[in-house]
Amino acid sequence: MDFSTFLNNQGIMLLDGAIGTELDRLGLMGRARNPLRDTLRHNLDAPDVVLKIQKEYAQCGFDALTTNTLTMNRIYIETRNVDVPVRDVNYAGVELARQAAGDRQYVLGDMSSTGQLLEPYGSYKEQQFYEAFKEQAEILAEAGVDGFLIETVFDLREALCALKACKDNFSLPVIASIAFATETKGARTMMGNTASDCAKRLTDAGADVIGTNCGDLDPCK
Repeated sequence: MDFSTFLNNQGIMLLDGAIGTELDRLGLMGRARNPLRDTLRHNLDAPDVVLKIQKEYAQCGFDALTTNTLTMNRIYIETRNVDVPVRDVNYAGVELARQAAGDRQYVLGDMSSTGQLLEPYGSYKEQQFYEAFKEQAEILAEAGVDGFLIETVFDLREALCALKACKDNFSLPVIASIAFATETKGARTMMGNTASDCAKRLTDAGADVIGTNCGDLDPCK
């Protein structure tokens, strides 16, 4: 069944774990002269290691694997002066995840923050964020993902830009997950967005699944 049907019929879905921490565990991050640069290039420079991690996740029986493409949007890459082609690194991320998943698991195109702030706190406009996310989503979709995962975003406006870029241009399901930074008044993001506002606005914008990850809140409390 396609991923949309799976979401509508499955009560519980298990996703894989993080890639960055596993790369660090295997020594790639620690040995790098520039860990940030290497993180963005691993799909191209160390595909065997990325594939090893994703195969291990696949063997655990997760329902879906996420691509190693978290912050590989044009704004994030270019503002950090990393010499890596946006298309190549995202396409490779999908191919590696698909190779690990085979026909047993779904593959989700992983998207996250640009690392920059929107006006008036930063210099970027929402349209610029939208275009960067649209470009990344187009590559991920062309490479064959089953859906999108927008995660670890601290600004609701940025999450909505990413969600809109996916929903405007593709019929694939989108999971949107926000990172909260404080428990004040029922949980807020770093930018002051409340959990209730995030839930409502993401739902209204068409997110198929909404959730939370990372951040500074303990979900067990």
